[in-house]
Amino acid sequence: MPLPPPPAKPNPNRVPTEREVREDLAAAYRLVAHFGMTDLVFTHLSARLPGEGHRFLVNPYGLLFEEITASSLVVVDADGEPAQPTDWPVNPAGFVIHSAVHRARDDAMCVMHTHTLAGMAVAAQTGALLPLNQMSMEFDGRVALHDYEGIAADDNLDERDRLVQDLGDRPCMILRHHGLLTVGRTVAEAFYWMYYLEQACRIQLAAQSSGAPLAVPPAPVVRRAREQFGTGPTKGWLPWQALRRKLDREQPDYVA
Repeated sequence: MPLPPPPAKPNPNRVPTEREVREDLAAAYRLVAHFGMTDLVFTHLSARLPGEGHRFLVNPYGLLFEEITASSLVVVDADGEPAQPTDWPVNPAGFVIHSAVHRARDDAMCVMHTHTLAGMAVAAQTGALLPLNQMSMEFDGRVALHDYEGIAADDNLDERDRLVQDLGDRPCMILRHHGLLTVGRTVAEAFYWMYYLEQACRIQLAAQSSGAPLAVPPAPVVRRAREQFGTGPTKGWLPWQALRRKLDREQPDYVA
């Protein structure tokens, strides 16, 4: 099979169209399903739409992530209420965490939240994420912690404030006894953080399950590894292009 042409260089200053955001977010839903990070029809991936006001795309409540398409995504307002005609319900209570982050951070174009086995297991540990592997070291100083206060609901505005305060300007959060959350300036960036945060959690559980003493590198080594990974507005862009090509081949209906 011939090699695909190399992707055009990204322009971080260009504002995407609604169609582009829809296709990227639909791709993210399919990929979260592909990599085994779903919780039936629960949890959300959300993306801010370009333009004035607070408008976001979320999944129709009740569809599996593998069923999501670009056109099926629902526009909601900052409270998670539908801002377009839709035959499918949306889950405003499930959007509480997302709306808090979107409102508080201009760079939160995309917010992803998962309930994975590995993520929830690490979220139950007092030590949270450990720098046990090169992948894990990228998260040094980049993962916030938020204590569990019960099921997130729109009647607890105080928790929204605490959650946002705990997150600060970091791209990742472990929600105690709950799951994982990532933030990105693009869907590609948020997915990059979520994919590798999930891998870091899986690595930690695998290492702990061996029963052998854990070898934690010195702090200066961890910091150097983190800095070597780098960051920026195009974070995750290159693997995202490869993943989109994978979906184009295997699940082309995601753009429908």
